[in-house]
Amino acid sequence: MKIAKQLKDTNIAEYILYMFQLEDILRAYGCDADRIVNEYVARFEWSDEEKEAEAEWLSWMCTMMYEEGKTESGHLLSNLGTISLLTDLHLQLLDSPKQAFYSAAYYKALPFIVEYRQKSKGEDALELQNCFDLLYSVMLLRLQKREIGKATQEAVAAVRHLIALLADAWQKERSGELEL
Repeated sequence: MKIAKQLKDTNIAEYILYMFQLEDILRAYGCDADRIVNEYVARFEWSDEEKEAEAEWLSWMCTMMYEEGKTESGHLLSNLGTISLLTDLHLQLLDSPKQAFYSAAYYKALPFIVEYRQKSKGEDALELQNCFDLLYSVMLLRLQKREIGKATQEAVAAVRHLIALLADAWQKERSGELEL
């Protein structure tokens, strides 16, 4: 909760990727609250109160994963809801004549998004979910020290640029600085 809150307040894109990673971490522990507390939360050098709050939050996430049928794969509705809110902003940015730079970044990334959707069978997902899934997949490949092909690197660069612009617009909208 502590890290997630910090990321949500500073960079919504990093927050979403962190939440995807946290879902996978909880799955790795079998969504077992005791194991998560003893083997995961215990490693953080936080106060007892912070650890307790984190343990409660992660336990709540595990409960949600069970209730939503996400213990094997998929994303929590709360994370998809955040992506849906980002999608609303994304569409506003595309419609705004003041955001031509964003539109240009989107149309540069669009062929890569479409290709990823087809390869991953993600046609039912929101377009931005495909973007985050692509970025998360490549992040996992890098953690595994696996080679990433030139075409994938090009796709990731275009999608990363689009998502960075969107995250910046999100922050500006939250602070009342975004001009549409």
